[in-house]
Amino acid sequence: MPQGVRRYDPDRRQRIIDAAIRVVGARGIAGLSHRSVAAEADVPLGSTTYHFKTLDDLLVAALRQANEGFARAVADAPALADPEADLAGALARLLGEILAGDRGRVELEYELYLAALRRPALRPVAAEWCAAAAEALAPRTDPATARALVAAMDGISLQVLLTDAEYDEPYAREVLGRLLRPRSTP
Repeated sequence: MPQGVRRYDPDRRQRIIDAAIRVVGARGIAGLSHRSVAAEADVPLGSTTYHFKTLDDLLVAALRQANEGFARAVADAPALADPEADLAGALARLLGEILAGDRGRVELEYELYLAALRRPALRPVAAEWCAAAAEALAPRTDPATARALVAAMDGISLQVLLTDAEYDEPYAREVLGRLLRPRSTP
């Protein structure tokens, strides 16, 4: 290409985000750098810094993309549209499907999610994920219970991932069901 002529590459930003996700999946967040992402995306180093001034900017984009899958899976769950469906059972089944799928992908999503503990720039994106999942559940319950369901699903997922335990769907159904049961008044 002649000097000074820019190559038209409308997908470059997305390729950089995808490459960042692959780098984090392979090397963890500690292995993420503009240089490692540029090499993985097969783009010049300047492209990564052009699109993402800081690594936090790149992590925000990666976390936002990784989070879309879970919120979409919850929102698309048939039980949410059917007011007669057993919501606890449907959510326990959905959680089992997610954890039985690409476990590496789920671990990657949680690694990005938990990075918000040390990287304040990621906290708003982590909060967006929680809000989107709770919003998807809200039509079937009240907002506080929806948030509690998301927290319980998060906790169960982390326990499975961190302990290498088998996912126990009946246990998840019981825990989620307890959150959905109306409280008896004293």
